Amino acid sequence: MARIALVTGAAGLVGSTSVRAFAASGEFDFVVGVDNDQRAIFFGASASTLSVQHELEAELGAQYLHKSIDIRDLDGIKAIFAEFGSDILCVLHAAAQPSHDWAAKEPLTDFGVNATATVQLLELTRQHAPQAVFMFTSTNKVYGDLPNAMPVIDRGLRFDLPGGHPQFEGIDETMPLSPALHSVFGASKVAADVMVQEYGQYFGMRTAVFRGGCLTGGAHKGAKLHGFLSYLVRCAATDTPYTIIGYGGKQVRDNIHALDLAAAFLCFFRKPSCGAVYNIGGGRMSNCSVLEAVQACERKTGRQMQIHFEEMPRRGDHRWYISDMTRFRADFPDWQQVWTLDAILDQIFDAW
Repeated sequence: MARIALVTGAAGLVGSTSVRAFAASGEFDFVVGVDNDQRAIFFGASASTLSVQHELEAELGAQYLHKSIDIRDLDGIKAIFAEFGSDILCVLHAAAQPSHDWAAKEPLTDFGVNATATVQLLELTRQHAPQAVFMFTSTNKVYGDLPNAMPVIDRGLRFDLPGGHPQFEGIDETMPLSPALHSVFGASKVAADVMVQEYGQYFGMRTAVFRGGCLTGGAHKGAKLHGFLSYLVRCAATDTPYTIIGYGGKQVRDNIHALDLAAAFLCFFRKPSCGAVYNIGGGRMSNCSVLEAVQACERKTGRQMQIHFEEMPRRGDHRWYISDMTRFRADFPDWQQVWTLDAILDQIFDAW
């Protein structure tokens, strides 16, 4: 019997980082990666992950088996489960259509990738590998625009909550998912998020939802429509104009390095439960407003960025979002968040 981890979106930022972490952990004989470079279709050739696929194959050799299959291809995914069956001990579902703007242009594609494909993976796992640990990369966008009801104040370069506010350290999992304006992308992720929970609670499968903040790192291939920090650094490094959309650039995001996230996945794999839900992000340790990130980039390059402002924010876009990870830390006290915002920025600049 082989010990197999199955990773979708395997050549993307979270997927490729997790493939490497799983292979290095010694807990799997090899990793099966599913990725058909759909990102290049979504965001153009500069966002292609094909080179990452080739790097994984070269680095890991027999520890990595790549399948260039669209996750919406039910027959193609069925063939993987039929081939490996109960040898699959872990399914990490990291494939997604991740852009608000792109989702609004093609809702059927967005829902097919984010929601329908998730249900297919869950059902195939239940049929062929019911003992497997199933982890899903959800998003803080499942909360829609409800975070915007919080009483943020203007701190000059950023919005922030008053120091005594109950959510000052971050938003936890008790925030409801509705009623709210979610964006088309947020709605498709809500559907998948709830189904992952349901397969855990109804069928007793060992599933977990990780509602991420901004996921990033040196391997991130940020694009104009997705990957805020990576794309901002790309613009700073190449002296390309950057457009800030809404809120005067004072909107706050927390940023978690993909390595810290992959370590969290391994923690859950080792001590799983049924239908778990975790908010996970940079928290108070690693967060910034867009304006603060611009200033950090300018300090690193020594030159002023070409910044343009659009007054109207994206529909449902958060003014302030920081993740409260109290629940995850309570369940997994050995997990350590390693990467600070400055270290993340340094690594992304080094990549450029």
